[in-house]
Amino acid sequence: MYNILVVDDDREIVGAIEIYLKKEGYNIIKAYNGNEALEKVKENEIHLIILDIMMPEKDGLETLEELRKDKSIPVILLSAKSEDYDKIGGLNQGADDYITKPFNPLELIARVNSQIRRYVSLGAMEKKDNKQIYRTGELILDDETKKVTVDGKEVKLTATEFNILKFLLKNKGKVYSIPQIYENVWKEESYGAENIIAVHIRHIREKIEINPKEPRYLKVIWGIGYKIENIEK
Repeated sequence: MYNILVVDDDREIVGAIEIYLKKEGYNIIKAYNGNEALEKVKENEIHLIILDIMMPEKDGLETLEELRKDKSIPVILLSAKSEDYDKIGGLNQGADDYITKPFNPLELIARVNSQIRRYVSLGAMEKKDNKQIYRTGELILDDETKKVTVDGKEVKLTATEFNILKFLLKNKGKVYSIPQIYENVWKEESYGAENIIAVHIRHIREKIEINPKEPRYLKVIWGIGYKIENIEK
C-alpha cells in the first residue's frame, strides 16, 4: 500500500481528498501546515505528497524547497489560484504537477495514479533486474541504479526529470513535441502541458549542461520540440 501525505490547512479539503484516495486503496497521512508536513516525511515512508500552496507558518513553496534539498518524492501542488505564474512558480521549486482548486475528484485520482506509476517505474520502490545504460557523449543514465552522471559527476534529478531524460535519451537524435513527451512519460493524453514540460526541461538543462543557454545535450528544435543530441564518445 502506498502512503500519500495530504497537506492543507483546510481540514475539510484534507478529509475530502482522504475519502477519494482511500477508495483507490491508498493510505492517507494528514498534515495541516508545512512544518507538520516535514515532520511526517521524517517519520513515515511517503510515496507522494499533495501539497497546498497557501498555508500559515510555512507555505507550500517553502515546504517544497525544504523537501527538495534531499527528497525526490513526487509532489502535486494544490492552489486556489489559476494564474500561470503560480503554477510555474511551483514547478520551478521542484513540483511534479499541480491541480487548481476547486478540483474534479476524477482528475485528482488520475494525476495521483500517474505520479505513483512513474515513481514506481523510476525504481524508488522497485529494483529492476536488467541493467540498462543509456549514453550520449559523457551524459550517462543508469536505469538500474537510477543514477545520472555528466563528465563523471552525479547529478540529482526528481522522478519526473529522470523519466523525461530517460525517454529522450533512449530515443536520442529523435525530435519529440511537447504532447509526445507528455504522453510517453505521463502515459495519458496531453492537455495544456506546455508549461509543465518547459519548466522540467529547463531544470534538466540546469543540471546536465555546463551552459544551459548553449546546451550540448538537450536541444530545442524551435516550433517542433526537443531532442537529446546523439554524440559519439
